Amino acid sequence: MRANFRMQRLYIEAALQRDVAIEAGKEHVHYLANVLRAEEGSEILLFNGRDGEWKAKLAFPTRKRIQFLPQEQVRPQPAPSDLHYLFAPLKVGRLDYLVQKAVEMGAGVLQPVMTQHVQGRINSVERLEANVIEAAEQCGILGIPTVAQPKKLQDLLESWPGNRRIIYCDEGDAGQNPLPLLSGIKERNLALLVGPEGGFSEDERALLRSLDFVTAIPLGPRILRADTAAVAAMAVIQAAIGDWQ
Repeated sequence: MRANFRMQRLYIEAALQRDVAIEAGKEHVHYLANVLRAEEGSEILLFNGRDGEWKAKLAFPTRKRIQFLPQEQVRPQPAPSDLHYLFAPLKVGRLDYLVQKAVEMGAGVLQPVMTQHVQGRINSVERLEANVIEAAEQCGILGIPTVAQPKKLQDLLESWPGNRRIIYCDEGDAGQNPLPLLSGIKERNLALLVGPEGGFSEDERALLRSLDFVTAIPLGPRILRADTAAVAAMAVIQAAIGDWQ
């Protein structure tokens, strides 16, 4: 069932149950009262990443308090997305964009990876989580992807479970078409690895190519920026062997 984009959607952490009032936090009170100019009895959609999506009414016990009154579940909670997105951090503005697009494209886990040529850094995992929630609110997504703590690439690969295949975008690959390589992948537990703007080092490429749970793919004849490559790779993976099928 698709999302209703004509109603405002909000993420909350509290459990959602019929007729069990939920006190809105200060940030939601400000947004609803001062930005949306919502009124008593207005309807809104709520989700928490666990209990599906609920239609709720707003109650105003006082001028500075708002309560959510869940009325009915309008969408059940889907199974969580199983695509892991491994990425070298970019500079802040583009990192925000990259995280939002990864959520839209169906990533279930976001794993920052520190590589030799990485240019950005993760100053706050909480900022990434806020971007995840904002993207979910705007795009009708009910599952909230997990944001992991940054790891060095070598440490990540050393502890990687062999039953989850890593697909990585190799700018040095001689080919142009990723589809023949993707069509040969039988596993459905997948991770996508996208490197930094400067690309992977030769040592990193050699390490990745030496591992039997890693598949290198090209992304066409053009040079793509890291954030563009991430969206392109997730799209082609979802279309060829992912949840678009």
